[in-house]
Amino acid sequence: MRSAIVIFVLLVFAPRPPLAFRARAQSRVVDRIVARIEGDIILESQVRELGTFQQLVEGHAESENKLLSELIEQWVVETEANASHFPQPAQSEVDRELARLTGEFANPENYAARLNQLGISAAQVRQMLTRQIYDERYVDYKFRPTVPVETSDIDAYYKKELLPELAKTNQPVPARAAVEEQIREVLTQRGISDLAAKWLEDTKSRLKIEIEAPGSQP
Repeated sequence: MRSAIVIFVLLVFAPRPPLAFRARAQSRVVDRIVARIEGDIILESQVRELGTFQQLVEGHAESENKLLSELIEQWVVETEANASHFPQPAQSEVDRELARLTGEFANPENYAARLNQLGISAAQVRQMLTRQIYDERYVDYKFRPTVPVETSDIDAYYKKELLPELAKTNQPVPARAAVEEQIREVLTQRGISDLAAKWLEDTKSRLKIEIEAPGSQP
C-alpha cells in the first residue's frame, strides 16, 4: 500500500517539461519514407530540401512528384558513379558555382536573409551544389563520347533554328564559321540529354522502386 502511495506522489509531483517545449514536441513534423529503391530509402525531408534548393536557385520548386522523380534519378546516377569510383568535384569548382549563385544577390546580407527565409543553411546549399555538379559531370562523362555531331547537323541548326531566332529580334547574323563550336556544343548537350533520359528510364524499369502512399506508415 505504501509503495502505491509513493508512486502516486511521484506521478503527481514529478517535474513536467515546460509548456512551450511540449507544444513544440506536439507540433513537430515527423519525417517519413516516401520511396524505397532496392535497399535504400528516400525521405520526405529530402524532397523538401530539394524543393527549397530549387526555390533558392530557380525561384520556384517543382511539384512533389517531380521532386521525388528527380531524387530517384539522382540515386541512379550516383549509384553507378560511386561504383565506378568517379571523382567528386574539386572544392574550387564548387566555390566557383557557389560564387555564381551568391553573385545573383545584391550583397551577402541579402543572400543570408534569403537562406533564413527559406530555412536552408549555407552548408546544405554547398552540399546540394556539390551533388548537382557531381551528377552533371558524370552524365557528361558517360555520354559525351557517344554523341555524334555531323557537319550537316550544324548546318541544319544554323539555318533552321539560329537564323530564324535572330530574325525575330532583329539581331545581326554571325557567320556560320564564327558560331560553329557553340552550335556543336548545343547539339552535343541535346544528345547527352536524350541519351541520359533513355538510360534513366531503362534503368528505373529494372529496379525495384516502391512509392509510399501518404499516411501508409504508422
